[in-house]
Amino acid sequence: CDHEHQYMTPEDEWDRDLLLDPAWEKQQRKTFTAWCNSHLRKAGTQIENIEDDFRNGLKLMLLLEVISGERLPKPDKGKMRFHKIANVNKALDFICSKGVKLVSIGAEEIVDGNTKMTLGMIWTIILRFAIQDISVEETSAKEGLLLWCQRKTAPYRNVNVQNFHISWKDGLALCALIHRHRPDLIDYSKLKKDDPIGNLNTAFEVAEKYLDIPKMLDAEDIVNTPKPDEKAIMTYVSCFYHAFAGAEQAETAANRICKVLAVNQENEKLMEEYEKLASELLEWIRKTIPWLENRTAEHHMRAMQQKLEDFRDYRRVHKPPRVQEKCQLEINFNTLQTKLRLSNRPAFMPSEGKMVSDIANAWKGLEQVEKGYEEWLLTEIRRLERLDHLAEKFKQKCSLHQSWTSGKEELLSMKDYESASLMEIRALMRKHEAFESDLAAHQDRVEQIAAIAQELNELDYHDASSVNTRCQGICDQWDNLGTLTQKRRDSLERVEKLWETIDQLYLEFAKRAAPFNNWMDGAMEDLQDMFIVHSTEEIHSLITAHDQFKATLPEADKERMATMGIQSEIVKIAQTYGIKLSGVNPYTNLSPQDITNKWETVKHLVPLRDQMLQEEVARQQANERLRRQFAAQANIIGPWIQTKMEEIGHVSVDIAGSLEEQMNSLKQYEQNIINYKCNIDKLEGDHQLSQESLIFDNKHTNYTMEHIRVGWEQLLTTIARTINEVENQILTRDAKGISQEQLNEFRASFNHFDRVMKLKQFYVLGLAFLDLTCKRNGMMDPDDFRACLISMGYDLGEVEFARIMTLVDSNNTGVVTFQAFIDFMTRETAETDTADQVMASFKILASDKSYITVDELRRELPPEQAEYCISRMTRYIGADGPAGALDYISFSSALYGESDL
Repeated sequence: CDHEHQYMTPEDEWDRDLLLDPAWEKQQRKTFTAWCNSHLRKAGTQIENIEDDFRNGLKLMLLLEVISGERLPKPDKGKMRFHKIANVNKALDFICSKGVKLVSIGAEEIVDGNTKMTLGMIWTIILRFAIQDISVEETSAKEGLLLWCQRKTAPYRNVNVQNFHISWKDGLALCALIHRHRPDLIDYSKLKKDDPIGNLNTAFEVAEKYLDIPKMLDAEDIVNTPKPDEKAIMTYVSCFYHAFAGAEQAETAANRICKVLAVNQENEKLMEEYEKLASELLEWIRKTIPWLENRTAEHHMRAMQQKLEDFRDYRRVHKPPRVQEKCQLEINFNTLQTKLRLSNRPAFMPSEGKMVSDIANAWKGLEQVEKGYEEWLLTEIRRLERLDHLAEKFKQKCSLHQSWTSGKEELLSMKDYESASLMEIRALMRKHEAFESDLAAHQDRVEQIAAIAQELNELDYHDASSVNTRCQGICDQWDNLGTLTQKRRDSLERVEKLWETIDQLYLEFAKRAAPFNNWMDGAMEDLQDMFIVHSTEEIHSLITAHDQFKATLPEADKERMATMGIQSEIVKIAQTYGIKLSGVNPYTNLSPQDITNKWETVKHLVPLRDQMLQEEVARQQANERLRRQFAAQANIIGPWIQTKMEEIGHVSVDIAGSLEEQMNSLKQYEQNIINYKCNIDKLEGDHQLSQESLIFDNKHTNYTMEHIRVGWEQLLTTIARTINEVENQILTRDAKGISQEQLNEFRASFNHFDRVMKLKQFYVLGLAFLDLTCKRNGMMDPDDFRACLISMGYDLGEVEFARIMTLVDSNNTGVVTFQAFIDFMTRETAETDTADQVMASFKILASDKSYITVDELRRELPPEQAEYCISRMTRYIGADGPAGALDYISFSSALYGESDL
């Protein structure tokens, strides 16, 4: 009798003072007597006076045999006091053998007819055999019975069960209990709260007549007592619980079925959400890839820059939400599989083409075509920039050349020498020689025009046809000029004998002025030449060339002075010898004023060129500052991302705290990462400024914006997956019933053998931070797993270990995950619902039939669960079932992916 059950704890100290209350003693005497007689009548006897009729112990032993269904030792037949004490002790010993501790109750007091002790003993028997086994929602005994009453009477007006005394005084609670289970016996709507005696008598009479529950209480005693006796009320109410036990069994079965169906419905909803999200993501990828694969170049810079801006919007605006969707899809998939595994359901298989691996492959294809798209755009922009520069240069040179050649063909085709005088012919001959010199000087420009046209063709200039047409026209004209020049020389040479004298000074002027004029044309062209550079070194090279040009100006000025001196000499000779000059040099169209004007133009262009070069120096210096500004941030952000990846890996290994503490730590990391997003955005802004300034290289950092973007996306994905892993471990712990200490012990054993593998993978020297992921995180090989099991007390042979490996590594991957380890450690002790349990529950609802009807489902289950079953159950094909009967056996098997039993 040393063992003490928890249900008896509140009754250890029997309150004898309360039993002195006459009203309570009267209620207990009547209730306990009726309760005993409800059992003794099964043996064909009864008691009249509870303290007298149990004194010899015979009816007490008989009562215990009836309510326990067991045989007690043979009673003593004598009528002496010691015989009676012996029989009572046999009864008390039997009570003790059932784990009941009798407090201050002895056989002598029962034999002497002690009323208080006798009532205390009967109450102990009632507690042990009528109330102890009552269990509702993990509560038992008194609390279980009270919770059962509260649940059953909750829907009824004017009923609020809080105890086993005053809550029952108006009789409505008892009537509600009867109506809840047998609505045909009482019309609850006609009951009134202000008629407690009528309500109580109605309940007593109905219970005795239809439920075989004898009347154990008096309505007047209950109403007139300020606080009815709790034990009497509990004894009477427990009879209702046992009377409706069958209904309770059906309700329990219905609750189990509802729970299973709710799990199935939730899982189906998660599956539908996965399918929808996967379809939308795959459709977006399908539409996006052709756009990124399109490498059709535009003909104009503005159109290509618009394409670049569209791509930036795609990276900044359109892609990030899809990255989050992809990550969320993987998390939802893992969570769903965990829930299915924990609820004994088969694993979820998405529709064809919508597996996580299919989405990963589609995403990989997207990133592959995306990878080269931006580089192609920038290359095309540089190409168009070069093309625009060449096209403008081509037009400028062509205009200069065509301006020079204008009228030359007509001039060379003239027959003026046929009617000219000797002096005029000689003048024409010298003039032609000057033209030939000028023609040769322009050969270089024609070759430059042809070279530019060839480069435009090689760079696939969109208007190459017009360029080729113009270039061909210039080349044909040039060839024709050469032919005409040679023909005119031949004609003049034929009449050369007519020439005798020539004004050497005019000729010398013409010969010196023509190349000098050509030099000035070239100088003006160079001073106005457009340029494009990408570094300070390139602009300094142009400045050096410009300085070298300026250094030649003094020598050029000497040549100008010399040329102008010839003209001065002509004027001097003309004045000396009285020669009347026509004002036109017969050998050249260049006048001294032309030379002077062009020289002034050259001197004016030199400082303009200086200013243009200095402005370009300032622009290149600004670009260099942008490079350094971007590099300074990238060199901080890149290592920061790498550090956070390593720290997240450490958190997943650390088992010092609970899963909730790990979750809080990971959430803090997640918040820090989210708060760091402003640094990424600022770097994106600097990156955009660099590209808008056409900066395409940066020697100050090894991190490109693409590196930072990929690293950032991997960091977001890693923290989300790690949080999901801990959430799943919490879900597993709670579902499996594992305590935090057990889980920590499992993790400690697991991580001891897994840590070396993790550290190796996190700290490989030279691994770029973009590749810094723990590909086997949370896994260990079979040898370490065997050592882990041995350290936990397993005695493993080869056959037993091979069996365990088939459980934890069913796909024969060669590694053991932590989730598989936890499943193995909890598999045999976990309490999970099975197909057999669900089938047994349906069998209860079906009253042991092999089929169930639609009416039964709708009567026993909530509407939503009932319709769920009706829509999915197949028709019962047995001959013993009525029309419309449903097959709950195959339905129960289908819930767990099993074949029909």
